[in-house]
Amino acid sequence: MYREAAPPAALTDAVRCLWWSRTDGPARIVPDGCADLMVAGDRVFVAGPDTGPWDTDLPSGTLVHGIRFRPGHAPRALGVAAAELTDQRVELADLWGRQGRATADRLRAQPAALADVVGARLAREHDPVLRTLIARLDAGAPRVSAALAGLPAPERTLRRRFTRAVGYGPATYVRVARLRRAVTAAAHVPDLTTLAAVAGYADQAHLTRDCRELTGTTPRRFFARLGNRTRA
Repeated sequence: MYREAAPPAALTDAVRCLWWSRTDGPARIVPDGCADLMVAGDRVFVAGPDTGPWDTDLPSGTLVHGIRFRPGHAPRALGVAAAELTDQRVELADLWGRQGRATADRLRAQPAALADVVGARLAREHDPVLRTLIARLDAGAPRVSAALAGLPAPERTLRRRFTRAVGYGPATYVRVARLRRAVTAAAHVPDLTTLAAVAGYADQAHLTRDCRELTGTTPRRFFARLGNRTRA
C-alpha cells in the first residue's frame, strides 16, 4: 500500500508530496532526484538523494510516513547540503542533535506533524538560477551544456551549486530525470523502443544501460513492478 497527498499550499514550492505506506517486505527504491524525511516505526530519518538502487530493510508491516522534497530544496529545511546526504539514510537525531532528538520524539508520537516540522524550518530564500536549470533538465534538455546556456553564472559555479543543492551533479541528474520521464510514460507506451524515444533516450539500448545502472534490473522487469515506490 502506497499513497500520496499534495502538501499544504505554503510548502508546494519546496515539497513534492506527503506520502504514507505499509511495507509488505523488502522493496527496491530507485533514484528520483529527491530527499525524504521519514517516520518508520521507531525510526525518524532522512533518506538522501540516491545515485543507484537501494533495498529497504524495514520489517514487513511497518507503517511509514514521509515528506518528499523537490530536487534542490531539501537543504532549505534540513540545514545541510544535499551532497552530504547522497546515498545515505541519516537518523534525524544525528543530523540535528538535541533538536533532532526532540523532533524525532514528536514525530514518532504524531507522524502527521511532518508538514508542520518542515514548514517551521523552511528557509524562504531559494536559488532562481538553479530552479531554471532543474526545470530545463526535467523538461528533457539533451545535454547539460544546453541546459546551462545563457544562465547568469559561470558553468563551474553552477555545477558546484547544483551538486550542493541536489546531491549530485547535473550530468547524473539528466539520467535520473530521463528515468522519471520513462516511469511516467510507461503506463501509456506499448513497447520499450517507443518508451525510449518518448523519454529522451538515444535508443532502446541506451534505456537498458541506464535502467540497469539506476535500478539494478532490466527495463522489462523494472516497469513490470512499479507498484511499490516507498523510500526507505
